[in-house]
Amino acid sequence: MKNVIITGTKGFIGGRLLNRLKGEFNCYEINEDIFDSSDLTKEIDNIMFNVNPVAVFHVGACSNTLETDVNYMMSRNFEFTKILSDQCTLYKHNIPFVYSSSAANYGIDGTSPSNLYGWSKYVAEQYVTLNGGVALRYFNVYGPGEEHKGKMSSVAFQMWKKYKRGDIIKIFPGKPQRDFVYIEDVIEANIEAYKNYDEYHFHWFDVGYGESRTFEDVLDIMAIPFEYTDENDIPKGYQFFTKSNPDKWMSGWKPKYPIEVGLTEYKKYLENGKF
Repeated sequence: MKNVIITGTKGFIGGRLLNRLKGEFNCYEINEDIFDSSDLTKEIDNIMFNVNPVAVFHVGACSNTLETDVNYMMSRNFEFTKILSDQCTLYKHNIPFVYSSSAANYGIDGTSPSNLYGWSKYVAEQYVTLNGGVALRYFNVYGPGEEHKGKMSSVAFQMWKKYKRGDIIKIFPGKPQRDFVYIEDVIEANIEAYKNYDEYHFHWFDVGYGESRTFEDVLDIMAIPFEYTDENDIPKGYQFFTKSNPDKWMSGWKPKYPIEVGLTEYKKYLENGKF
């Protein structure tokens, strides 16, 4: 079998991608412990030489949208991405590089990032696409495998867990709207980007369902009662509206899971788990 490299396999999307690909490829995993290396560039160079991958799926990142440590955020979300991207394109490697970007790049005004996390993903995305890679801007991903993400997990998981504990469920007022995309659609987007890389490289694409739905919709579908928080609890720079643009999807990819279907499937998984 051919070899691929996947970063962030201890995480939500990276873990699911690993499970999807490991029957078809030999998957080499790169996780956060690589930052313990005294020479990150040399460490990655050695990995690329020894593994000789046919593709690199770069999923791993600091996904904490509330992180304020600039050095920490940029070392993980930009510097690491830059080194990997260079390894895929320099020295005549020409290795397909599929980068997990974010809808946070659109910010609160739909044009530019509004927090440190968004900027870290944006500058990395720009570097990747200019270098010949493919970037996928994920919208609000939900589904099995996100249990470890804490405050960064989907509203569906957070509210379900609180509901099962008997907590009062509170959501932000003003009806924020999100484009919720099921994890299986995200995994298929990665595979599409790799399989038709020659068509997509040098570009970024939206990965969402193409609908903007409220948190109220999510909780109603999951049959979870809720109340509202105070407006002062809404963080600065909070996105009130996200929606992917089908014109910015990859031409060969289309999502299959509206939230009514995705959340119903997800709820069955949650009810059978131990969280």
